[in-house]
Amino acid sequence: MEPPSTRRQFLASTALTGLAATAGCLSTGETSQAVGDASDGGSTESTETAELTPPDSLGEWLVDANGYDGEPHRYGAGSRPSVWVGEPTDDGLAFAPPVVEVVPMTKVRWDWTGHGGQHNVVALDGTFDSGRTNAQSGTCYQYLFEEPGTYPYVSEPRRDDGMKGAVVVREPPSTGYPKVDQWLSHASNFDGTVVDRTGSDTAVVTVGAEGNGGAFAFDPPLVKIARGSTVRWEWTGDGGAHNVVFEEADVSSGDVASDAGTTFEHTFDDPGQYRYACLPHEALGMRGAVVVE
Repeated sequence: MEPPSTRRQFLASTALTGLAATAGCLSTGETSQAVGDASDGGSTESTETAELTPPDSLGEWLVDANGYDGEPHRYGAGSRPSVWVGEPTDDGLAFAPPVVEVVPMTKVRWDWTGHGGQHNVVALDGTFDSGRTNAQSGTCYQYLFEEPGTYPYVSEPRRDDGMKGAVVVREPPSTGYPKVDQWLSHASNFDGTVVDRTGSDTAVVTVGAEGNGGAFAFDPPLVKIARGSTVRWEWTGDGGAHNVVFEEADVSSGDVASDAGTTFEHTFDDPGQYRYACLPHEALGMRGAVVVE
């Protein structure tokens, strides 16, 4: 079965691992200009720029954005997000991921794949602009987002063909547990809610719930239990093979499993904040946490 379109970037990443390594970004203060050589497919001429007007509704504007599945790819504090310019599996006419959500003071980088012809990266409100169009693999552009807001952008030569994207900048959810907040800020289904199960002997967490661009989430991502209580993880069978591996504790479900009905249990005897992830999908944001009080 073909993986969801927004996950093709992750699954094909090994094929383009060297892309960023060969790219050159020329820093000029907060932004970096696109780097390319006209003799190698770059362009020294700017495209004729039509007036770009910010949309009234980001959701409506992204309806025809190539490669967009309705869910942004979230990056937490300290991340270094990278967006492909010219996603190969969409004829080179898509940004991948099309929409990223980051926290303030995050630098987002765009890397040209060489697919889809001439491209640039231009914000509709003029916040950032990579300048001239370029078709050369290895070109890159980056911008530091300091203020919260929504920043839609296009590739000007392909704006009418659905090559649209957006950067959403917002403060991360806060629960009062800073270590947990930073850990879960990468998970798209985490909104700052602490699911309180302190009155139960057992709390259930679903493995392979919808989130992070597919069935790549724990639900709920954060649960609070009383000392001596048990957490039971139950597999849905969706999203491929998953496991549960803790960061601070020597706790693991072992090998990955994909069968619906698979379960794993652990009883927490000591108070604390326990972070865990599905190792195959941690990079996608499949993370969870348990607070024991």
